[in-house]
Amino acid sequence: MTRPSDIDVRPMTEAEFPDWHRALNTGFLMSPAVAAEQLEARRNLFVPGRSTGAFDGERCVATFRSFDQEITAVGGALVQADAISNVTVTATHRRRGLLTRMMARELAAAKDRGDVVATLIAAEYPIYGRYGFGPATTMTEWTVDVPRAGLDRRWAAPEDGGRIDLVDGEDVRTLGPGLHERLRRAQPGAVSRAELWWLTRTGVLNVNGTPWTEPFYALYRSADGAVEGQAAYRADDHWGDAKQPLNTATVDWLLAVTPAAERALWHYLCSIDWITTVKSGWRSPDDLLPHLLPDPRAARITTQADWLWVRILDVVRALEARTYEGRGSLVLEVVDRWGGLTGGRWRLEAGPDGAACTPTTESAHLVLDVGELAALWLGDESAVRLAALGRVREERAGAARVADALLRTSRRPWCPDMF
Repeated sequence: MTRPSDIDVRPMTEAEFPDWHRALNTGFLMSPAVAAEQLEARRNLFVPGRSTGAFDGERCVATFRSFDQEITAVGGALVQADAISNVTVTATHRRRGLLTRMMARELAAAKDRGDVVATLIAAEYPIYGRYGFGPATTMTEWTVDVPRAGLDRRWAAPEDGGRIDLVDGEDVRTLGPGLHERLRRAQPGAVSRAELWWLTRTGVLNVNGTPWTEPFYALYRSADGAVEGQAAYRADDHWGDAKQPLNTATVDWLLAVTPAAERALWHYLCSIDWITTVKSGWRSPDDLLPHLLPDPRAARITTQADWLWVRILDVVRALEARTYEGRGSLVLEVVDRWGGLTGGRWRLEAGPDGAACTPTTESAHLVLDVGELAALWLGDESAVRLAALGRVREERAGAARVADALLRTSRRPWCPDMF
């Protein structure tokens, strides 16, 4: 067995891209054979110096990729993030510290670049907490039993004077980025989308290597003609006995910047002829969907899980970037057991008019790991709940309640994207 010290962890070169991609597919249990067209398409995703590999001799045995991203903090500020993706370690080389070496290299570089946080979507829960990440948003998927929903099947148009039109991919590429920009500036936890996102979701660029099938695209315009919502969905072809249609519409993504747009798009999806089931795709856990139906029980939760994970790299900038509805002060002792990137003690003075976070030698009110701070930062988690779980420690009675009053939000954060 090759000693861990003999495995070279470094940015891949252009010539090593095919082998790096083979290792990536192997780690995700996909065919290691990579078609030339897919390789060429995937080159568009990679930033020079931000794709790391672990090399045992000439063979790549672990992969790691990062790219620039913005994440929306509570209140709408856009925070610079280091987005991490394509993390794999080949099964023959596990337990040799390769991920730890790749992660250490990346987070140190991200901090040097001035990134405030790092982000990722975790395929497995136990992996990333040890590197200081914490689950900061939750994803919920509903399956709607359309006949039970109670909607009038003769529904033909939004009740508010708006309209829904079916459009094509070019319309989505033209109108979608502006709509998403409006959404993400109002939605804590949302992340930026590069042009490549729209190219891959409309079939211009195929990075998955599977045949492209065009989905249906629905566009909502308000009564004054403003674009306020879009959805992409697919339908299967399933018929029961006696030739009864039992088709399912699966939502790839749905963006709405007003409740009216959200209502109209879901009502449209639940009124399509032959559709008896609608799968919502990845939604916020407090999505309006169930209660947009006359019978909310027609929308059954089929998936609920942690989604976006965050790693705080700069406590001061992270806490000062977000807004606070209440007013108060709190001394936080942040423990960074891995990497020593951001541990310390800070006094947070916050209110509706802004926040100041400064280093202090005062006694801590609340002691918590950097991963728990990440879980609290976007406003979804409760410090009281974490204290009950033994994951934060109160040094002053009532400090967890003060933290909740400052940090929790009225609507839950949501990240619509996987990356």
